[in-house]
Amino acid sequence: MIEEKMLILLRQGKISKWFSGIGQEAIAVGVTLALENDEIIFPMHRNLGVFTSRKIPLDRLFGQWQGKMIGFTKGRDRSFHFGALDYATVGMISHLGPQLSLASGVALAHKLKKEKKVSLAFTGEGGTSEGEFHEALNVAAVWQLPVIFVIENNGYGLSTPVSEQYRCTHLSDRAKGYGMKSHRIDGNNVLEVYQTIFKVAKSIRKKPEPILIECDTFRLRGHEEASGTKYVPKDLMAYWEKKDPVVNFEKYLLGEDVISENEIHQWRSQIKLEIENGLRLAAEADLPQVNVGQEIADLYAPHLSKHIESPSELKEMRFIDAISDGLDQAMQKHSELVLMGQDIADYGGVFKITDGFAEKYGKERVRNTPLCESAIVGIGLGLSMKGIKSMVEMQFADFVTCGFNQIVNNLAKIHYRWGANADVVIRMPCGGGVGAGPFHSQTNEAWFFKTPGLKIVYPSNATDAKGLLLAAFEDPNPILFFEHKGLYRSHSQEVPLGYYSTPIGEARTVKEGNDACIITYGMGVHWAEKATKQSDYDIEILDLRSLAPLDYEAIDATVKKCNRVLILHEDSLLGGIGGELAAYISEHLFEHLDAPVMRCASMDTPIPFDKGLEGQYMANHILEDKLFQLLTY
Repeated sequence: MIEEKMLILLRQGKISKWFSGIGQEAIAVGVTLALENDEIIFPMHRNLGVFTSRKIPLDRLFGQWQGKMIGFTKGRDRSFHFGALDYATVGMISHLGPQLSLASGVALAHKLKKEKKVSLAFTGEGGTSEGEFHEALNVAAVWQLPVIFVIENNGYGLSTPVSEQYRCTHLSDRAKGYGMKSHRIDGNNVLEVYQTIFKVAKSIRKKPEPILIECDTFRLRGHEEASGTKYVPKDLMAYWEKKDPVVNFEKYLLGEDVISENEIHQWRSQIKLEIENGLRLAAEADLPQVNVGQEIADLYAPHLSKHIESPSELKEMRFIDAISDGLDQAMQKHSELVLMGQDIADYGGVFKITDGFAEKYGKERVRNTPLCESAIVGIGLGLSMKGIKSMVEMQFADFVTCGFNQIVNNLAKIHYRWGANADVVIRMPCGGGVGAGPFHSQTNEAWFFKTPGLKIVYPSNATDAKGLLLAAFEDPNPILFFEHKGLYRSHSQEVPLGYYSTPIGEARTVKEGNDACIITYGMGVHWAEKATKQSDYDIEILDLRSLAPLDYEAIDATVKKCNRVLILHEDSLLGGIGGELAAYISEHLFEHLDAPVMRCASMDTPIPFDKGLEGQYMANHILEDKLFQLLTY
């Protein structure tokens, strides 16, 4: 009845889009009622029955679809693209596959907490073609997680038939390749759906393992209303119309004398009143107020970055040892913190940063992962939904491309969209100078710099590396922690022992000066120090430390003081962070400049392997020339 009303409102222009689930309602309803009310479900855009079965207030649902403030996203997202953890429901993003990994993350949390609970995620037959389907199922199987994956096989991915989606006879057969159990059921029989899910959930609460369930069904309307159904053969549509789950279940109940026509009439009248009342309240509700400050404020979960004083006792540490020590301190303070990455357990990671951690903290908290960056990042987000912090180590920052979607579309946007936090730290070993070539030496912070909702940290020394890492674990927001491989064993200094933190978002003046300033971060700080020692000029060095958020006050102060600015970074020039900083300075501080803002960055090529070619590529190769141009302008 809600669907029928929404189709009318769509034609009236009162909602912008509708994805109909008419013809496959039995799956969403049967699944939801078979689970316990606090077990999190990850539905898709055709699963209205999940939301109504979880008794989410209709005025809030209708308000969500109309972009009203009583909805769940303050008008920032539409349809079922929202979560409501109070109702144990987390909706999808448009990319279809990622919620499968989130469900695995919630299931991992249940297992770690020894809760006898399950999680459940929906996908369509089209979504099974995405890489995330493979990754999520594979990890769930390897880790034996209590999660149920439900495929709604409705015959078409928009207009593409299943014959063009996959070659296996049944999608449920894929479970064999993962060492999983599976079931193929009639998705239009609500009793069969309910009974199957009920039995499976009961079983895996006791003995955790993932289960794949394929539900045969059909949608009787278009992928979304504008699509229509002209591509569906008429005889196929007629066949499935006879299998309508609502009509047939109603006939069954009437035939068994469980309900009567009079009761059906009463229920319809009651539901109609509920729908009309919900629509009235939604119509009366406020639209979002255009407020720039509020939009910016909601990018991040609230957190005040505090400076925790450094202990007085110091110890000489290499950069790599300071990171390891910071991780160790974080594991002690945050008793549920989980570390995940390739080869990080017994092997200690390729750089040995977590050497001995598995023995000290156990393999439940120090987890080797399969080679599937996207699923592991998604699992980190799922853990966050259950209040567990996590760290994901990219073996090399270059490999983050395989997890890009989860980072920029899920982690970065989730608090802005519906208020959840992504308490995930992603460690990014990066940088050149080690002769590792185009796929192990990139400094790719600029890929994420333009994505609102992420925090980016890039320390240049051992003390800051430990302090900023500990601050990252205090912060409930998604943080990319870049650590330069070239500094791991080449740089050392006295580092405070014990627990301390360095505020994220505060730059550090490395060297005072008056003739010019170099604004930089990471390895660039060391290049700048070397260059200024060889110069007769009095040059200031500002270490940004954090790239998002930026310390604009420190940038303003150094520019106003020095009047000549060089921005230095290891990343390539085109599209690098230096361009944005130069634009900011030119726009806001132009009257304080005695020369054009200059940039010093690496070549606009991939980073090469050969030592000579790599040396030519790097920004420090041209640093002295750039400084001379700036100072003599």
